[in-house]
Amino acid sequence: MNVFEENHTKLLINAILCLENEEEVRAFLEDIMTTREIIDISQRLGVAKMLREKEVYNKISKETGASSATISRVNRCCLYGAGGYQTVLDRIMEEK
Repeated sequence: MNVFEENHTKLLINAILCLENEEEVRAFLEDIMTTREIIDISQRLGVAKMLREKEVYNKISKETGASSATISRVNRCCLYGAGGYQTVLDRIMEEK
């Protein structure tokens, strides 16, 4: 079963797409996720950014607090995943 074909998942995607600014995103994330979930997802994005910058696992772990298992998982997603990390990081870099 494809998780993205479920009605509630489609609702989540549409909810994210309708947000218009940082304040709305913050409010939505605060309501829908626990603090721990926000920290974990933020950490994974930080790991992806550092992997993109060719940082080594030890430095990534020290700076982000991520375990080697998390770093490895994020690395697999960056290399063989759907391209989500790359898209987001590309767009963030374009804004700077």
